[in-house]
Amino acid sequence: MTKTLATVLGAIALSVTALAAQAQTAAPAAAGASTPGIDQRQANQEKRIDNGVASGQLTRREAHRLERQQNRVDRAENQAKADGTVTKAERKRLHHMQDHTGQHIRHQKHDAQVRPGSPAASGPKG
Repeated sequence: MTKTLATVLGAIALSVTALAAQAQTAAPAAAGASTPGIDQRQANQEKRIDNGVASGQLTRREAHRLERQQNRVDRAENQAKADGTVTKAERKRLHHMQDHTGQHIRHQKHDAQVRPGSPAASGPKG
């Protein structure tokens, strides 16, 4: 029984070592696919859309269009990450898409359209 226990423990140790080695080789690929700046910007833009809806600066239709643009950026980001590395060209494209969406958010929030019944619809008091 001692021989069997030693064999099992040896196999477990070998498996743990193999998994650790595999994790080390996978780490650089995962680091190359990391996009914290893009993720943070996406979160900020989604918050801007939510704030625009809450304040009445964005109509439901405008918000829906902006959210679809955000979803396109998310899909493009996932596609760029699919091979484990986000290249410089892919990052540039994602930033360009975010710039474009950010401009649309700003434009839609500051146009004359407001959601009926919202604080923005009543105008300034005074």
